[in-house]
Amino acid sequence: MHRYRTHTCGDLRRDHVGETVRLSGWVHRKRDHGNLLFIDLRDHYGMTQCVIETDGAQFPGVEAARPESVVTIEGPVVARSSETVNANVPTGDVEVRIAEFSVLSAAETLPMPVFGDVDYPEDVRLRYRFLDLRREEMQRNIVLRSKIIHSIRTRMVEGGFTEFQTPILTASSPEGARDFLVPSRLHPGEFYALPQAPQQFKQLVMASGFDRYFQIAPCFRDEDARADRSPGEFYQLDVEMSFVTQDDVFEAIEPVIHGVFDEFTDRPVTQAPFPRIPFAQAMLEFGSDKPDLRNPIRNADATAAFANSEFKIFREQIAKGAVACAIPAPGAGAKPRSFFDKMIGFAQENGAKGLAYVIFEGGAGKGPIAKLLSEDEQAQIRELAGVGDGDAVFFTCAAQGDAERLAGLVRTRAGEELDVIEKDAFRFCWIVDYPMYEYDDKAKKIDFSHNPFSMPQGGLEALESKYPLEILAYQYDIVCNGVELCSGAIRNHEPATMVKAFEIAGYTAQDVEDRFGALFNAFQYGCPPHGGLAPGIDRIVMLLADEPNIREVTLFPMNQQAQDLLMGAPNTVSPQQLRELNIRLSGEADKRLQEKAEKA
Repeated sequence: MHRYRTHTCGDLRRDHVGETVRLSGWVHRKRDHGNLLFIDLRDHYGMTQCVIETDGAQFPGVEAARPESVVTIEGPVVARSSETVNANVPTGDVEVRIAEFSVLSAAETLPMPVFGDVDYPEDVRLRYRFLDLRREEMQRNIVLRSKIIHSIRTRMVEGGFTEFQTPILTASSPEGARDFLVPSRLHPGEFYALPQAPQQFKQLVMASGFDRYFQIAPCFRDEDARADRSPGEFYQLDVEMSFVTQDDVFEAIEPVIHGVFDEFTDRPVTQAPFPRIPFAQAMLEFGSDKPDLRNPIRNADATAAFANSEFKIFREQIAKGAVACAIPAPGAGAKPRSFFDKMIGFAQENGAKGLAYVIFEGGAGKGPIAKLLSEDEQAQIRELAGVGDGDAVFFTCAAQGDAERLAGLVRTRAGEELDVIEKDAFRFCWIVDYPMYEYDDKAKKIDFSHNPFSMPQGGLEALESKYPLEILAYQYDIVCNGVELCSGAIRNHEPATMVKAFEIAGYTAQDVEDRFGALFNAFQYGCPPHGGLAPGIDRIVMLLADEPNIREVTLFPMNQQAQDLLMGAPNTVSPQQLRELNIRLSGEADKRLQEKAEKA
């Protein structure tokens, strides 16, 4: 008999009755039933009920064992009586009579329980993550993550892709977030950077003659945490392909994304090809480039209907360049006045002065502004918004970006309040035709709006002849249920086009050579047209696990302050280490460390 176990805690069934078995695992919980003491023994594979009578030779040891102690139990498998069968667990038809019992590792009093559904504070869960991970839900999430990654890897290989590993220590480059810098001991005063993404390396893989690359890649960005974004590090399915158009990339990745979601959920999943929505249309209809297509509400441009209306507030703003957005509210005509007041309050909480609306019943509109709109203007609104009798329409009016943003928020709230959002489904789309550039109000300059390595639509000619903010790029995102899963682009592989693209954003040709020298140099020696994308592994798992926070699907996450409470990172290092790296802390840093030490 094996020293620790003949079976796992998830193995035993009725056909094992009569066998003597040995199990090892954690004491999940104990239950005292007078003359009987029950232990639920747990391991990674399941749970088995074990029982001993109070006069049994091993009873004192069993009684003394604390929850989460690791123990070995040996004894015969017996069938449970019909009234004690537990249909909720696979091993529920049997139990093990404890004949031998030994403690492999005794547990102290627990700082948080593993058994039960007690919602402990995040700092406790992260500090004792090894306990938190023992819980059934966390075990399920982390195993799901592993299975999803395996499925993705298998699908990519079957699609003709080859997996490569790119460097972790590399050069700093502007990728849109702060780099994590690593000081060089051999080159004083110089630094490596952890890659924000393998962007340049995967393009160099294409320049090296490989055709279809992928990698489950770790990425590092010094940015703040959000519910759907870990601080510091994350993983992505990094993909690049040679001799491809945008359509080719879509056709290659859609079967992978659809297949993975279809494999791991019973919910309806958007069939390929996924809908393609231009960025400008997404901003108008959804107020976001991350639209949740489960919400059937589609906003519309109602500027023309108000431009000459008697509604003076809107008319005067439109004359100054503002736009009016219409947000349909299907069935809202039957709602009480409190519903409309609530929606107005929501808009005000999000920066609006108010929220106009019209209720359509019969042939005429009702509501505070209805009398200020002619029959023709009301008819125009009905047609634009696609509404009929019994529906209402809300309106925002402001500068285009502000009006669309607020309309998007109102759309989402209206969908929730009216209960029209499709439940238990995964709805995908591509957002395409992103602007190549945007105006940075803080820096007072034109900058890249998306990926700086993207190919502009129209190539070099467009860069030389068009107003920069009118240039579109071959850039695209995959969005699922309002969550951005990935970004990608057809790359700019032409040296002259690359220099011009960066010149518009304020970089000189020398800047390009200094910052992206390897890539720029590779383009001088024959580089194929190429493109790719990078779906986020963590967000895919978060959606499939139906978890609202990415930390629930990450093995050892940091908290929102980018601290690893389990390992105590970030931490201080010795003066000797700093000297080896030629680093001297500033006076302010020294002061903060002393204050931290005093508090500790």
